[in-house]
Amino acid sequence: MAHLTLLQLNDLHGYLEPHPEMVRTGGGGRFERLGGLARIASIFAEARVEAGGAALTLDNGDTFHGSYVALESKGEALVPLMNALKIDAMTAHWEFAYGPAGFATLAAQLDYPVLAANVFRKADGAPAFDGRRVFDRGGLKVGVVGLACPIVDKTMPPSFSEGLRFEIGVEECRDHIKALRSEDGVDLVVVLSHLGFPQDVQLAKDIDGVDVILSGHTHNRMHEPVVVNGAIIFQSGCHGAFVGRLDLEVETGRIVSHRHQLIPVDDGWPEDPEMAALVDNAMAPHRDKLSEMVGHTTIPLHRYAMPSAPMDDVLLDAIAAAAEVEIAFSNGWRYGAPVAPGPVTLNDLYNIIPMNPPVSRVDLTGAEIRELLEDNLERTFAADPYAQMGGYIKRCRGLTVFVKLENPKGERVDRLFVGDEPVDPERVYPCAFVTTQGVPRRYGTGRRDLQIDAITALRRWLSRNVVGDGPRPPSVIVV
Repeated sequence: MAHLTLLQLNDLHGYLEPHPEMVRTGGGGRFERLGGLARIASIFAEARVEAGGAALTLDNGDTFHGSYVALESKGEALVPLMNALKIDAMTAHWEFAYGPAGFATLAAQLDYPVLAANVFRKADGAPAFDGRRVFDRGGLKVGVVGLACPIVDKTMPPSFSEGLRFEIGVEECRDHIKALRSEDGVDLVVVLSHLGFPQDVQLAKDIDGVDVILSGHTHNRMHEPVVVNGAIIFQSGCHGAFVGRLDLEVETGRIVSHRHQLIPVDDGWPEDPEMAALVDNAMAPHRDKLSEMVGHTTIPLHRYAMPSAPMDDVLLDAIAAAAEVEIAFSNGWRYGAPVAPGPVTLNDLYNIIPMNPPVSRVDLTGAEIRELLEDNLERTFAADPYAQMGGYIKRCRGLTVFVKLENPKGERVDRLFVGDEPVDPERVYPCAFVTTQGVPRRYGTGRRDLQIDAITALRRWLSRNVVGDGPRPPSVIVV
């Protein structure tokens, strides 16, 4: 009987220190201060000692992007920290925001490989990354196949995927598993995925021979794994607030028992001194700037709800004011640590929208507004999990949208209003947005970037308003 411990970190989004997180309770939720790489280092160190060297530490990506420190350094500030965590392999998603060349520069500084069997160079069709790696742990040969997020060249800015092609990875994964079994003689196959939980469940149904899938992208806090077609699937939240651990007992290449833990990264864990020093070195140049108080909120700001989110309500109000319009769109982003009632700092604003893009204005017809909403709903709720390429529902302001999620593609918007008036398909409505994910380039006319960025728009709005003053009815209503 052999033992293997798998340790998972997924969707860190550049969060280096403890931060507020919302934890669901029977009464709705409470705030706890979770996360921090110094605590995570202690969790990993203890698990490795307990595993007696039979531990494998894997990172699902969305690691080097999502906070001010990450963006300001194009991810490089995190390199010594992630190397110190002794990661064995990672896959990727938002890392491509620095462009394929920028990500390649970043990856070359890591002490561990980037695995992405589903990413290819357009020029010659060759794989852009290694697809698999074999690790020897505790007398076991463990094959790991990496799958990067497949939506990079489909829904994200073109600069993210220049020269690259992204596939779902079903056939590629199947081929690598065959090679791992027949050529490399592995005992176990682990898939390190940034497809998303629904997609990983479908992947397990479509492919035989997978023992474990470490899932990422959709930020699920899974207190228990699921088993699909023999594959154990789990995911561990986001922002480094939780770590996933799976202990396996293996006999003759077969898992005979498993034990899973979703470990809160709370103050019950001591900070590793070496990692604490590295974190402080990365944060110290920015602490004064990021600690500046820029506003106040009387309600929790978060993105932990599907139809609407108070964090995006603030962003939408700010960009609408900057563009001098009533209607505004952002994207259905999931990342961004919650802000507890009280002061709002500049760091909070960068957590809301770390890219700090310009505020833009575009003229959309009523028909285009309906079409882009339908397109977003399909990308979010498509019956085929592989066609789900969105985050949450697109955030909007100035509209009231009644939707029927169970309806087929193109028929989910039941009614659509501006104020009390139904949207006129032929009328032109001026709208504000940020990033091409807010209003894709194929929609609208009269598009122009304004001379104001998202952070400045938020600062101006917060200087004149307290968040939570007055009721805010949801823009998207599920009926």
